[in-house]
Amino acid sequence: MVATTSQSSQRPARSRKLRAVLAGGLVLGIGGAVTLAAWNDSEFASGLFSSGEFNLQGSIDNAAYTDHESSDGAAALEFSVPVDNMSPGDVVAAPFWVRLDATTTTPATLDLVSVTGTDTTGANTAELGYDVYALADGATCDETATGTVVGRGDTLVTNEDVAGETVPLSVGAAEGDPGVAAQLCFVVTASETLAQGGETTAVWQFTATSDSE
Repeated sequence: MVATTSQSSQRPARSRKLRAVLAGGLVLGIGGAVTLAAWNDSEFASGLFSSGEFNLQGSIDNAAYTDHESSDGAAALEFSVPVDNMSPGDVVAAPFWVRLDATTTTPATLDLVSVTGTDTTGANTAELGYDVYALADGATCDETATGTVVGRGDTLVTNEDVAGETVPLSVGAAEGDPGVAAQLCFVVTASETLAQGGETTAVWQFTATSDSE
C-alpha cells in the first residue's frame, strides 16, 4: 500500500515538470521568432507639377490690346477708303497686330484657320477676294503690301483657300513683358462683277498654338 501511494505521489511531479518543459519550449519558440524579425525603414519622394499660362491678344492700332475670343466680339478692322463705297476692282487694306500677353510662358505659332463672309444685302461674298500678310518690322500695311502669306482666297466663301504660312510668336523678353507683336495686313479686292448696293461682313479666325519644348 505504501509503495502504491509513493508511485501515485510522484506522477503529479513528473507531469508538472513536463508541462514546465513544454512551456519553456513554447517561450523559447516565441523568442526565436522575435529574433528573426527584420529591421525596416522607408523613404518617400514627391513632385510638384505646375502648368504655364497662355493667352493671345489683338490690336487694331498696336497700342490698346485686348482679347477677341468669338466672332461676335471680333475686332473691327479699320480699312482704308473706299471700304464703305467700293466699286469693281477697288482694293482696301487694314492692319492688325497680335501678340502673346505678359502672363504667357510658352512661345506659339499663329495660323489663320477660317474665314466667313456674310452678306447683309447683295451677294458679294463671292465677289471679294483677300490676302493676309505677315509684315516685316516697320513695313506699312496698304494696298501694295506684301510679306509672308498667312492666308488668301479668291472669295469670302467660308473656309475657301485659307491655308498659308504660320507666324511665330515669342514670349516677353523679361518676366511681366508681353511678347513682340506681329503685324498682319488684310488686303481685300473687289472683283469686276461686284454687285451694287451690297453689304458684306468678313470674319477671320486665327489660332495660336503653344510650341512644345
